[in-house]
Amino acid sequence: MVGDMKPFRIDVPQSDIDDLIRRLENTRWPDELPGVGWTYGAPLGYIKELTGYWRDRYDWRKWEARINEYPQFTTTIDGANVHFLHARSPDPDAIPLLITHGWPGSIVEYIELLGPLTDPKAHGETSAPAFHVVLPSIPGYGFSGPTHETGWSMQRVAKAWVELMRKLGYGRYGAHGGDWGSAISRELGVQDPDHVLGVHLTMLAGRPPGDPAAMSELTERDKKSLEGLAYFMREGNGYFTQQSTRPQTLAYGLTDSPAGQLAWIVEKFWEWTDRETSPDDAVNRDHLLTNVSIYWFTATAGSSARLYYETAHSERNWASEPEKSTVPTGAAAFPREIASPIKAFASRSNNIVHWSEFDRGGHFAAMEEPDLLLADIRAFFGSLK
Repeated sequence: MVGDMKPFRIDVPQSDIDDLIRRLENTRWPDELPGVGWTYGAPLGYIKELTGYWRDRYDWRKWEARINEYPQFTTTIDGANVHFLHARSPDPDAIPLLITHGWPGSIVEYIELLGPLTDPKAHGETSAPAFHVVLPSIPGYGFSGPTHETGWSMQRVAKAWVELMRKLGYGRYGAHGGDWGSAISRELGVQDPDHVLGVHLTMLAGRPPGDPAAMSELTERDKKSLEGLAYFMREGNGYFTQQSTRPQTLAYGLTDSPAGQLAWIVEKFWEWTDRETSPDDAVNRDHLLTNVSIYWFTATAGSSARLYYETAHSERNWASEPEKSTVPTGAAAFPREIASPIKAFASRSNNIVHWSEFDRGGHFAAMEEPDLLLADIRAFFGSLK
């Protein structure tokens, strides 16, 4: 370890837990139109019930201890505090793997994968590749938050990750991510191709080809993905616009009201998961509440949202033509992703060498379908080793 890396353990003060409970007890509830379900946003009945569970039955200390089973550290990179989990494998030939979460996620998204990734033999897989896992909190998120200056765009985060892996002494490493983690991991391959073994992504956007004939060759799955993207742009991107334009205004309500923070995140777990009627169908409730609790206890609703603003206002933003990536790239396409990757589009600016399409799962693949994601990560990086 480099000298400026300090050991870290999560230890939320009991006074903060007591304050959360008091705030949940004193929630001032809005009204609701009858019979509208989720169409206007997170429904009152569901949020009331989930808030009661968070207040009375959820055990933060249990999950805090579970995260603390893995070594954690903090370091300063480019002026920002960076918190990361570093789980090394007992296998000396393990592949260093940098995993990046997204919004509204956190490091806890990947807690189920850490054991099987680092020690496959202990989990019944004698031939699977092993990994040294580096799992950082994005600057502004969770225990890396908040940021204290402007400019922390997606590209700057990737640059910080290059430095983090250098500090850790990993000369060659792989990267995986979903949501922002996909964009950041891909950017790692663009910025540091000499050291990035390959990138494995669950979101992989690409520009449609200009040739109408190419569009006519899209599969039925591809067409459904485009329909999903059109729906997102029409009905589901309000959070995106708000966080890309006025994150500070949003921060007041979410930092003051745990019920508000819960509803803001849970709506996305309803809309982006492969569920039937509620997020509970797709994601373990306590796992979800741990993710929400990290945002609440670190008061990072606003600073996490700033990543949208900074990237949207950077020189290379959503409207920019993606810079070509030459590193080997693998994609895991889950059907209930915001817009499941389309190979014909992604291949135009990425070196696609691995492509998997699944019949279940959504945006939070590591929480919804950990076994499918684990197997695909192993298959991709195992082929590159």
